[in-house]
Amino acid sequence: MTEFEPVGLVADDVRRSFGDVHAVRSVSFEARPGSITALIGPNGSGKTTLLLMLATLLRPDAGRILIGGVDPVAEPMRVRPIIGWMPDSLGSWANLTVRSALETTHRMYGHDKAAARQRAGELIETVGLEALADRPTRVLSRGQKQKLSLARALANDPSVLLLDEPASGLDPVARVELRELLLGLAARGRTVLISSHVLAELDEVATDAVYLDRGTTASTEAVARARAAARPWRIKAIDGFGLGPALERIGVDSSRIATDSQGITVTMADDADAAAVLTALVAAGLRVTWFAPAVGELERTLLDLAKGDPE
Repeated sequence: MTEFEPVGLVADDVRRSFGDVHAVRSVSFEARPGSITALIGPNGSGKTTLLLMLATLLRPDAGRILIGGVDPVAEPMRVRPIIGWMPDSLGSWANLTVRSALETTHRMYGHDKAAARQRAGELIETVGLEALADRPTRVLSRGQKQKLSLARALANDPSVLLLDEPASGLDPVARVELRELLLGLAARGRTVLISSHVLAELDEVATDAVYLDRGTTASTEAVARARAAARPWRIKAIDGFGLGPALERIGVDSSRIATDSQGITVTMADDADAAAVLTALVAAGLRVTWFAPAVGELERTLLDLAKGDPE
């Protein structure tokens, strides 16, 4: 991969409406080089509209976007070569082979045939499409087309990656490979912004998060309150039937204990509370086999934000 100056992304009070539909009301955030920033929100929160504006494919009504210090609205041709854009669904030129599609994409950035051929080979290996490299893209499955779409986003070795649901259609092995690839790109200084509904996977890669609701970014204060809220932890033990009584014996109030199809959860005020409960269970002789938050950090924060806040 080429050497480049680290490039970050800034959105400041960005807005976009379609008639009387306010898709993006006011979005402000920063994504830094070397980071993987999760863009999180329910359907209709403005994520895809925002990504289209960041990718220079849609003009904001108001606000400002800077990518590497450059305004993509004023100078889109300076910004596009350093952006890798992967939409949720991208056409695949049905009659072209995977290799030809990638060569064509690379040549669109002004590279010659030899460079495009070399880059296509690198990308095919990167996303694991070697067995299909010389097959027409129309034979690809949904997951394989996602791999091709990601390879096309990486064609010009971009400094900034904008990914909309990149794991959609991928099998479990491919999802692990995608996670490792994104971590590697960020480690080499890329700025990665990723939108996905698979929050458990985002939890494993995201270093930052932007929460959207009805086209507006959640405030720093609201996110801090949501992260500080009590949350359930799942506990399992070899003596599963003795876990509930053991929790009550160590002083956990029964109102904090719940049971679902997967076992027992306990509402913890914070990490210190969880550590105290675990220490007490072990001291009481219970053989604990699982002790972890019942939901990931991103999902828990999103759910708490969605409960609503007077502000």
